[in-house]
Amino acid sequence: MSRLSLLDLAFFIAESEASPKHVAGLHLHQLPQGHKGSATTFAKQLFARFLEHTDVQPPFNQVIQFISPTLMPSWRTADAVDLSQHLFFHQLKAGANDRDALYALTSRLHEPVLDRSRPLWEVHVIAGLWDRQFAIYYKMHHAVADGITMTRWGVESLRTDPEDDTLTPVWTLDHSRRSARQREKKRLDQAMAGTVWKQLTANSKRAIGIGRLTAMLALEAVNLTKNAIALPFKASGGTPFTGNATAGRQFATAAVPMGRIDTIRKVARATLNHVALTCLDGAMHRYLADEGITLDRPITIQMPVNLRREGEKAAGNKIGIILVDLSPPTDDAYVRLRNVGYSLRNVRTMIDAVAPEAVETYTILTGLLGQIAGMLQLADVVTPMGNTLVSNVPGPAEPLYLQGARCVEMHPVSTLPATHLLNITLFSYAGTLYFGLIATDALPNLGRLAAYVEEEVATLEAAVGL
Repeated sequence: MSRLSLLDLAFFIAESEASPKHVAGLHLHQLPQGHKGSATTFAKQLFARFLEHTDVQPPFNQVIQFISPTLMPSWRTADAVDLSQHLFFHQLKAGANDRDALYALTSRLHEPVLDRSRPLWEVHVIAGLWDRQFAIYYKMHHAVADGITMTRWGVESLRTDPEDDTLTPVWTLDHSRRSARQREKKRLDQAMAGTVWKQLTANSKRAIGIGRLTAMLALEAVNLTKNAIALPFKASGGTPFTGNATAGRQFATAAVPMGRIDTIRKVARATLNHVALTCLDGAMHRYLADEGITLDRPITIQMPVNLRREGEKAAGNKIGIILVDLSPPTDDAYVRLRNVGYSLRNVRTMIDAVAPEAVETYTILTGLLGQIAGMLQLADVVTPMGNTLVSNVPGPAEPLYLQGARCVEMHPVSTLPATHLLNITLFSYAGTLYFGLIATDALPNLGRLAAYVEEEVATLEAAVGL
């Protein structure tokens, strides 16, 4: 039986019908060249093969137990896993099987909270798409895995060789293996962390890191530093990006060839994050202008940062979420790029200067404030923590295959806090950077914002002289 960390437990505490805490991925597959059957038949046969793989491995056979002998919520192994409760087949109708129809179905699948009485994951095979394609939507509770972990597991279930038709569904691979040293360290850590307070202050690294991070934020509060981690509840209010979340969902994407981004990077001496966030910043300002909103300060994003040490592959979450100011409002895309780069470099310096445990504690405490605002339905009246969430999950650089069917697109589908109407995730795969936009159905015209992201890439290219 494995006890939950504070961060994993927080996802359960914060979960509601309007703010489910699961993450997902949408994979589009192209039927192998020369395959004589239809994509629908291929997808049906694949689904049947999935159902035959009944050897479910951890953590896909784990059930949350909130009352346990240790008095702390923990995972226990399910007596049995009925795949019919986790695997589902859908077929879009002819004439209603385009990208909009696929994204509408994805939105509906992303709405419901996962049933806590059984392992917290689902896989949906979607047939009947355009151009001899089918899709697979993977859904898992955030307490089980963060986006980086979920991506790694998904990659492990696919193949790099199109001729390799070995089928190893993600739930049949044991993702819980750890070395004896890692298991012993975890046991000792849990023995030390008998209470919430001890978990927050159990070691000197965490305490020293919290002190250093507090001092940095204090300097920011009195304007003695600039463009470091942004302060909570300083973001601009009155935008359609924040408010009390509603249960409905809508999904949209943008896709940019990595070659275009790399060219901008080389000319401007910038990073992928600098370029991507510059385009997002410009797109969001254009979107707000359409809604009659002009900001007098930078857009503030909540940005997850990976806290895993090199080589660490444990399940659960090892992320921190920090606040970052993007560029002050400007019509010059090159100036915006420089402002974003300056902000991100200073934030990186701050993060590297403190222990990962301190960032994790900061994440829990600021998340608690946001959760209180969400529970009290105050998101429409108080200053938001940030304007939106933006994360970047690195994916595989080479194309992957499932039973010979090439995965042609990989789209991230994230979760929404109770106080936000929009979340954006960047995901790189096989030469393309995908922007996955998930929002409540209360946000007007999400597709327009996605289109602006792609247009802002061309704007930035022109600004740097390409």
